Amino acid sequence: MSYRDVIAAPLLLCLGVAACAPAKSESQEDPNLIWHDEFDGAAGSGVDPAKWNHDTGGQGWGNQERERYTSGTANAALDGNGNLVITAAAEPPTTTDQCWYGTCRYTSARLKSQSRFAQAYGRFEARIRIPRGQGLWPAFWMLGSDIGTVGWPQCGEIDVMENIGKEPAIVHGTMHGPGYSGGNGIGRADTLASGAFADSFHVYAVEWQPDTVRWYVDGALYHQVTPANLPPGTHWVFNHPFFLLLNVAVGGGWPGDPDSTTTFPQQMTIDYVRVYRR
Repeated sequence: MSYRDVIAAPLLLCLGVAACAPAKSESQEDPNLIWHDEFDGAAGSGVDPAKWNHDTGGQGWGNQERERYTSGTANAALDGNGNLVITAAAEPPTTTDQCWYGTCRYTSARLKSQSRFAQAYGRFEARIRIPRGQGLWPAFWMLGSDIGTVGWPQCGEIDVMENIGKEPAIVHGTMHGPGYSGGNGIGRADTLASGAFADSFHVYAVEWQPDTVRWYVDGALYHQVTPANLPPGTHWVFNHPFFLLLNVAVGGGWPGDPDSTTTFPQQMTIDYVRVYRR
């Protein structure tokens, strides 16, 4: 995405899918699990306000996105089966809600742990089934908690997982900072051998150390960045706490807008989010 406490410690290395996605009871007993949300609760209930808050509005979010983010359970709610479901929906034809481009056409949700939880270093992972369709842009990502004082991209951004609907078999892991942001972010794609990421759940994770960030899908390493990989004259801003975000954008400069092949509603289903430290 383009819009976008501190203890250094050894990291938990995920060696396979089973290790990445243990039973919830086992994970909760892990002494290295320091923050998590298993999304257990009644169907239709909202997220835990002690862990998450909502970004709202339809101002485009620096990306010319088309959705209006809401704080209601119509767009982000528990399903009663241990999952959070973020729903991107078409606005009814009678809506008068206004977005940056005129009458809003879509709603969705963008959740963040800002002011609730932030951490520097460790393993950050989520088990997610993404939506599908042209113009959809699901993401699990992180922003520096100093964004309110230094702004973006000086705060830093780590995109654990992004997908754009026209690339159903590809997810992206990217780092953004001053001098390497937006279309110049330092990223790499991971591609499925067959099928689409929307077909099933996958575990998306980063392992973050003071001088290294590594990206994994289902326990397999596919991308790594160190200060040596930064453009000349730029600096490493990944040495302070970051907070977490989950969202489904609709439209924008990167994915393009939905078209006649896109069906709504579309849902991103999140089984859990977990943060570990060794």
